[in-house]
Formats: sequence, C-alpha cells, structure tokens
Amino acid sequence: MEASSSGSTISSVTGGKAKTHQPVAKDVNIFFDELEGVNSPSKDDDSLLHHGNLTSTSDDASRLEVVGEEVPDKNKTNGLYFRDGKCRIDYILVYRKSNPQTEKREVFERNIRAEGLQMEKESSLTNSDIIFVKLHAPWEVLGKYAELMNVRMPFRPFNPFNAGAPCILVRCCFLNGHFIEINGRSRRSRRKIYYLHRRYKFMNRIEKQISRFRGWLPRKPMKLDKETLPDLEENDCYTAPFSQQRIHHFIIHNKDTFFNNATRSRIVHHILQRVKYEEGKNKIGLNRLLSNGSYEAAFPLHEGSYRSKNSIKTHGAENHRHLLYECWASWGVWYKYQPLDLVRRYFGEKIGLYFAWLGWYTGMLFPAAFIGLFVFLYGVTTLNHCQVSKEVCQATDIIMCPICDKYCPFMRLSDSCIYAKVTHLFDNGATVFFAVFMAVWATVFLEFWKRRRAVIAYDWDLIDWEEEEEEIRPQFEAKYSKKERMNPISGKPEPYQAFADKCSRLIVSASGIFFMICVVIAAVFGIVIYRVVTVSTFAAFKWALIRNNSQVATTGTAVCINFCIIMLLNVLYEKVALFLTNLEQPRTESEWENSFTLKMFLFQFVNLNSSTFYIAFFLGRFTGHPGAYLRLINRWRLEECHPSGCLIDLCMQMGIIMVLKQTWNNFMELGYPLIQNWWTRRKLRQEYGTQGKTRFPQWEKDYNLQPMNAYGLFDEYLEMILQFGFTTIFVAAFPLAPLLALLNNIIEIRLDAYKFVTQWRRPLASRAKDIGIWYGILEGIGILSVITNAFVIAVTSDFIPRLVYAYKYGPCAGQGEAGQKCMVGYVNASLSVFLVSDFENRSEPTSNGSEFSGSPLKYCRYRDYRDPPHSPVPYGYTLQFWHVLAARLAFIIVFEHLVFCIKHLISYLIPDLPKDLRDRMRREKYLIQEMMYEAELERLQKERKERKKNGKSYHNEWP
Repeated sequence: MEASSSGSTISSVTGGKAKTHQPVAKDVNIFFDELEGVNSPSKDDDSLLHHGNLTSTSDDASRLEVVGEEVPDKNKTNGLYFRDGKCRIDYILVYRKSNPQTEKREVFERNIRAEGLQMEKESSLTNSDIIFVKLHAPWEVLGKYAELMNVRMPFRPFNPFNAGAPCILVRCCFLNGHFIEINGRSRRSRRKIYYLHRRYKFMNRIEKQISRFRGWLPRKPMKLDKETLPDLEENDCYTAPFSQQRIHHFIIHNKDTFFNNATRSRIVHHILQRVKYEEGKNKIGLNRLLSNGSYEAAFPLHEGSYRSKNSIKTHGAENHRHLLYECWASWGVWYKYQPLDLVRRYFGEKIGLYFAWLGWYTGMLFPAAFIGLFVFLYGVTTLNHCQVSKEVCQATDIIMCPICDKYCPFMRLSDSCIYAKVTHLFDNGATVFFAVFMAVWATVFLEFWKRRRAVIAYDWDLIDWEEEEEEIRPQFEAKYSKKERMNPISGKPEPYQAFADKCSRLIVSASGIFFMICVVIAAVFGIVIYRVVTVSTFAAFKWALIRNNSQVATTGTAVCINFCIIMLLNVLYEKVALFLTNLEQPRTESEWENSFTLKMFLFQFVNLNSSTFYIAFFLGRFTGHPGAYLRLINRWRLEECHPSGCLIDLCMQMGIIMVLKQTWNNFMELGYPLIQNWWTRRKLRQEYGTQGKTRFPQWEKDYNLQPMNAYGLFDEYLEMILQFGFTTIFVAAFPLAPLLALLNNIIEIRLDAYKFVTQWRRPLASRAKDIGIWYGILEGIGILSVITNAFVIAVTSDFIPRLVYAYKYGPCAGQGEAGQKCMVGYVNASLSVFLVSDFENRSEPTSNGSEFSGSPLKYCRYRDYRDPPHSPVPYGYTLQFWHVLAARLAFIIVFEHLVFCIKHLISYLIPDLPKDLRDRMRREKYLIQEMMYEAELERLQKERKERKKNGKSYHNEWP
C-alpha cells in the first residue's frame, strides 16, 4: 500500500544525525477538485484489497518485552501488524462496499495518506462486503503530533549539580535563551533522589516494633503479586512533553516501542478527527463519517487474546490484556486491590481515574455499611422491648377509620402489628446517630478522595496537565473558524464564540431542561393519581390477601410502574440532552462532557427520586381529616399513610427502586453484551466450526465485540452517583442502603473490568486529571442529604412525636427521662376520635363495622392531633399538635446547623494534599529554583569569559 510522509518538514535523530523529510503536501485539505476525484482509482476497488484466507493466525500478541529480530516473523501471523510484520496496526476503520458514501471515503482516505499515515485494506473472512482499513502511523507522524498534543514521554534529564545522576528536570522552561527542563517524576526513586525524610528516633522505634509485629501476621491477601506485574517504564522514569528539537533528551531504545499502543492510537484518532472528507467548514472529522454511515466502526486493537493455554505464574503474561484479565478482570481476584498503573497504561488516565474512584468509594462504604447494619440489628434486638410496637399489637379494641372511600373497611389497629415492627427496624433510637454519621461520612469520603486523587495525579504526571492543553472540538473549530481571537495563555489565534451567541444558546438549553423537568413532575402526578384510584380498587378485590393489604399492594405496584416510566423516560432524556448539548457548541471535549453530564444527571435524578420525595414529604401530609378530606380535582381523595406510619412506604420505595435499578444496570452492562457476543460466536461456529474463530485476525475478533458506550464513562459514573444519592439522601429511612451499595460495588468493579477487557472493543485512551463535574455533583448530593435526612427524621418518622410525648405528656413528663416506660399510652395519645355519623356521603364506607362489636360503630380513630367531635371546636388542632410542630422545626434547624458545622470543620481540618506529597512538591520547587539560579550563573560566567577573551569591558557587571 502506498504511504506518504508527514505534511510538514520533520527532523528525527538517527545515530546522532538529523534526517530531513520533505513534505508531500502542505495542506491536507486540498484534494477536492473534481478531476482528481474522477481520475484517481477508487480506494474501495477490490483490486486494492488483500482477500484474507483462513490461514493460521495466533491469538498471542506481542510479549510484554520484545526481543531482537524474532518479532517480525511472529508479527506476520498475530493479527496486530501489517502483512510485512513490521508496521503495527494503530487504528481500524470498518466500512461496507455496498455503502453509497464511496466518494466521501475516497477523499477522506486520500487526506489520511497526505497526513503521512500508512494504510492497508483487508476484506472480512466472514463477509466479503465488510472491509477493514488498517492504519499505521510512522515515526515521523508520531513525533510531529506528539509534540502538538504535548504527549509526555520518558525523559533522560540533565543535572547541573551532578551530570551522572538523575534529578527533577522535565518540564520545558526558557531562561534568557537557554532551555531548562523542570518538574520531574520518578515513582520508585523519588524519595531516594530528592525527597528528604524526616527521621526521628522515636518514630524509628515505633516502626521497628510495627515491622516486628507484622512478621507474625500472614501476608496481606489483597495485594497483588508484584512478580506478575510488569515493570512499567513510564512510571519509573521522568517524563516531559515530547519535543523533536530535544529528541536526544528522551529515552528511546526502540522507535517502534517508544510510543505505547494507547498513545499511538490516541495520536491517530487525533489526526482522523481533523481530516476533511468533503468541501465545507463542517465536513470534517471521523465522527461525522461514523454518524452518516460512511464507516461502520472505528477502534484501536486489543493487544491479543485475554486467555492463554499456559499459566501466567509459570510462563508469564502473553500481553497486557492477558495480564489485566488475570490480575484484574477475573472473578477469582475480586478481593484484591486493582492494578491501577496497568489499567492506566492500557486504557488511559480517564478510565484509570474512574476505577480508582470506584475502588475508593467501595472501600469507604465498608464503615458506612457496618454502621448501617448495626443500626438495623439494634432495631432487631430492641424489637421486643419497644413499647410502641407492643401497644399497636395489643390494641385490639381500637378501630381505625377506613383509609379510602366506600370500599375500604374499618380495621383494628392490631392488624398493623407486623408493619409497626418492621417500621421499628428502621426507625429507632440509633437512626438520628446514623443520619449524622452518614452526613459526616460523605464529607470525609470527598475530602479523602481529593487527597487520593492528588497522589494519583502526581504519580501519573497529571498535576501540570491543564484544560488549556486539551484540543478544541472539531465541530466548534469548524463552526467558528471565521471568528478568531488571541488565546491569553498560549498567545495563539483560536476560534472564538461571541458572548451574545453563547448566552442565547444557553437560554434555549436552560428552557429545554426546565421543560423536561416539568415532564417528570407530570409523570409523578400521574403516579399519584394511580395510587389514589387503585387503593379503592384493591380494597374491593376478590382475593382476601390483596383486599386486606390494599395499601401495600398499591405502593408495590406504583413503584414497579414508576420504575418502568423511569426506564422509558431515560431514552427520551438522552436524546434531548444530546440535542441541547450540541446546540450549546461547547469548546472542548471536557466542556461537552460536563454540559451533557449535568443535563443527564438532572433529568435522571429528578426522574428517579421525584416519587421518593413525594412519599417522604407529601404522602399523608395534606389529606385533611375524616368528614373533611382534601380531594384531587374535587374527586379523588388523597392517599393516607398506613396506620403504622409513612416510613414503611418510603422503605418499600427505596428498596424496590434500588434493587431493580442495580439489577437492570448490571444486566444491561454485562448481560446484554454477553448475549450479543455469544450469538455472534454461535453463528461463526456454525459456519466455520469450533476452530474457526481462533484463526481469525485480531481486527476481526475485535469487530465482533460490542462497542463502548457512545458517551464514554457517563453511564458508569451516573450509575454510581445515583447509587451514592440513594445511599446518603434517604439513608435515615433505609439504613441498609450502604450495605446493598457495598455488595453491588464489589461485583461492579469486577463486572466493569471484565466488560472492558473481554466484551468491549478497546476504548480510545484519553487523559484527565480528575473525575470532572461529577465531584461537584457529589458535593451537591452531600449537602442535599443533610437537608433531606433532617426532614425525614422530623417529618416522616415518629421520632419527634415520641420525644415530645416522653418529655411533655407521658408518665415521665417533667422528670427528664425518655425510656420505654415513658412511652406508655403513646399510641392512644397519637390517635384522634371521629364520629362515624359525620362521614361525607361519598366517603361513607359500605360496612358499618358491626363485625367488631355486634352493633354499628359510633366512633373510629385516625392518626392526628385533633379535638374530639363534641369539643367546642370539633376536630380542631390540639396543643400537642403545635408542640410537635415546633419541635420538628427546631430539630430541623439544630440538626442542619450542627451537621453543616461538623462538615465544614472536617473539610477545614483535612488538607487537600497529603503532607508527604506536599513536601515532595515543595522539595521539587526548591531544587528548581536552585537549578535555575545555577543555570543563570553559569550563563553569566560564560558571557564574562567571552568578553574578557575578546577584550571588551566588563566593569560594573554582576556577579
């Protein structure tokens, strides 16, 4: 296949001499004239293809360490190189010959070759209509674009203090015309080289005692065996932005392996995103060709098979994919720490940071799950001693009013005995403590994650990586290419979006977000109508089981219907959020991701939690009282809480939604790709036999895998953030939420790892220094959790009414006690009396209650603090109601202020950078200043010697 050099003059150092490559084309976007498009041979023509045969191809990729000349012979058959066995395949494009977009592909591929990329085509072994375009980036192209993209590579520093010893010289800096490199990294030798330990005798003694004690303990089982992990070169060396002018400073043992596979693919993708396929400012980039169907797929290759016939312990890993599977994605290592450096090398910093965050979140869930389980077990152990539950179970003579119109019967309070006991499991004396603990836990989690992220960013050379280094989106560049202004940081002209244009687009986008939130509220309103309508239907049901548990059946079916509506609306939200984000025209990919993420999170959060908020704070709060019920559209009576309280409904809502959501997500993440890949393998086995698949080249195997989500890590982050919201926002009503989240996350880590390594095509490696806008969302959820838990305890649960009764109205009133003996008579005091004859005609039940006492009932009870019917003001609020209301408001204010003060105090006391890391960075800065001083002094001394040698005056000079 023909290949051309880079589009500009590129110098590379070979054997100490520079070779100059003349440019083939100055502009890669000039191939658009009609004559050339007609006369040039079609790149889709079969004569240019290599028709693959089912020859023997090995699954084994190149070994982790390449030795000598044995590589080319093996590379001819492993499916990772061109047919010559020397040019590594850096990227794969897939299209169908029957696709009508032939002309666009021709122009696009001519411009690709003009950029210097080498190309080779191969027809599919299973379908002759499918064509694979294999791309390879030569050294000149890699060097050119690595410099443009500021790719950091292993660096051989020069130390002005000791020319033979390494030091912290990496980042490019110019001082009076002299080049200086600063800001180095060395993970293994960092402390030995430039970090000075503060050693104390007392600390030495303690460390000796600790090490002696550790000798008696077994080896930590969660740590990975270091012998199985490779020596990652880029983590053991200093790194610097690649520069062709200073190429002699970089550690280049082999040009073919200097840029790893992930970096090579990232460079090729960068080129493809900026190549035109048709005349026009918007006719640019691979993404548009994928969206209009010109190409079916585009992906980098995996490094071979993730399985091997030989054991990794005896023969080592075949490739990094195999190593990741054995040490990370295999279900047998679910209890071990993640090899984050290896994940970062194979998938890039962005995916590595996601798994680092997920692992940190899972580890922090252990104390929260333990405390939540303790609160639940405390409720179990104190269940038999709960005075309120005893009174509810023994209240056989208390008849409750019907909870719906006509068909709902009168019922004994003792019939809700089971629900009262279940409520006590979640609503007990330890609930308030747990709510405070979870609010503090959320703050500690976020603060310590900042410290952990800082360490990871330092080890991965992300401290100095800024958003300014990120490339402008091709769509933004094409849209605003006519308007340019000077970048205040880089000093280079760049496309500019006018302020008025940006504001108008943001206003339209905000209006769309508001409209979609209104759609969610309308859906919740529909669920409310369903609940108030079906409670009467279930009360008149033929089956006694459903008839006697009509409210529970109503809640359960409403939650399931709500979940289905959530899943259906999510499809609509995704399309709306994508349209609104593209309408805003963000400048960079990170801005696009942040904008899309914020919209989708708002939609999904409101969609998922709106019904929960209704049950927690509105259900049963505005129903009125018997004889004067409030009605919806003057027709449907608003739903009431169960006689045992509203907390049981909230627990059911959270439990069902959380379990169903996580189960559905896990199925869609792993189950669906497994089924799709299994079906593909089944068809291949039927056509080529059991050994056919093993003879397919790597590009064919990867094409049969499932593509990564179109929005990258968005779905993974969103799932965990919504789970974090469930774990913190309503945790006072469901203490087992952290435990469920922990169990799910232990599976989630290996599930995601297995999916990335085995079921998905290899995603494109990309850089990021943090988790982006998700951190701000987590902080917002932490603040919201304090408010919601305060209202759940004060409004939804019976904690405050019980406390008021114990200290003001119970047997221990005025004595300063609040034990179980002080709760005697609470149930009777919390129920009001209603005269049955005062029922409205449409509310009057069909049964007169004669089945309880043999004669029609005259009175029934309901949950409220109201005067009896024969008082001067019938059914007016009692003094106890106002005492409870005041106590609830006071608790909310005190709880929020107390927890927020604790949160801010913890946030202030925990520094964002660990002391050890801060000392290293300060030590770096100190050595940099010393080095710059020495470099300047050396320059001035040279100038002084030159002037003295030339006989020029150098009086009044410094030094």
